[in-house]
Amino acid sequence: MAISLSGRTMILAFAALTVGAAQPPSHLGAAPLGLEPAVRGNGPATAEQGDLTILTYNVKGLPWPLAWERDAALARIGDRLRRLRAAGRQPRVVLLQEAFTDTAKRIGRDSGYRHSAFGPGLEGPATGRPALAEKAFLGSANPLKGEGIGKITDSGLQILSDYPILDVRTAAFSATACAGYDCLANKGMVAVLIAVPGRATPVAIINTHLNARKASGVSPERALEAYRRQFEELDRFRARVVPRGVPTIIAGDLNVGRSPERRALAHAVVGRWLNRKSIALTGGSLRACFVAGAPCGSAMPRDAARALRHNKDWQIALPAAGAELVPQAIDVPFGIESDGTMLSDHIGYAVRYRLQTARRAA
Repeated sequence: MAISLSGRTMILAFAALTVGAAQPPSHLGAAPLGLEPAVRGNGPATAEQGDLTILTYNVKGLPWPLAWERDAALARIGDRLRRLRAAGRQPRVVLLQEAFTDTAKRIGRDSGYRHSAFGPGLEGPATGRPALAEKAFLGSANPLKGEGIGKITDSGLQILSDYPILDVRTAAFSATACAGYDCLANKGMVAVLIAVPGRATPVAIINTHLNARKASGVSPERALEAYRRQFEELDRFRARVVPRGVPTIIAGDLNVGRSPERRALAHAVVGRWLNRKSIALTGGSLRACFVAGAPCGSAMPRDAARALRHNKDWQIALPAAGAELVPQAIDVPFGIESDGTMLSDHIGYAVRYRLQTARRAA
């Protein structure tokens, strides 16, 4: 969340707004994703077979006064996805962050996606008796920086899919896993299990948005501590909700950036997930596609390199026994426009994956 107002003015102005559409109740992901009927479906599933293309995009769907005149840009995002669909080039799954406003929430409907899932709504995270270290963290909260005053908007997370969504799990970050202005939004995670046509193995996808650094308004040390706790909760959420044998994409605005501490933390956690130590491989699919000999080819889009330098929007492909999502190509539907502007302050890029399964998995 990019904040440009003073703390007191921002909080009072933001609290006076009604942000976004009504959200379905979110539920903690205590149980693994299951093979349930599709949820929030808007029509029959497509029968197309092929690879799985996933777009991640922070759309900057912030309301006034946090952002000005965003409706036109958000509408253009939906229009571009609709035109890509008309040409048969739309990403099959779209992960949105900062989709707070009504216009942002309409992107999926306006662009023709049949299935959708939302992250945590306005309700706060589950509470319990905090440990001593957590009490100290909460005790130093600064209300003028948005801490300790409650949630005034939802998570801003959406997953849109052409393919059937079989099940959904959501979880908000705990009260001791946020810092600064980020605490005003009920940030967290949303996981879906989708059925890929022509494939016996479903795919789990997790969308998240982690704590900002400078934009949080608090010290880098406090923001880093909240960031570390969020990564721990993301790790536990993944382990809890993803069924065995299901390949997984974890993606979204991970807010790694250029901080050496955040980079080290992200690579350590992802390296544990992948059981690998290579920086290229633990840096996500985008970084892996820039490595010599990677399967995405040598002609990488210029704006993909910009997203790589920005180092905030990640897609991480985690294999499972007998199934693996292998990056094949990178496309950038939302980069720098011909007039030099952008529709958001982030690049929206898509990775085309090939779901490779062993014979026994079928």
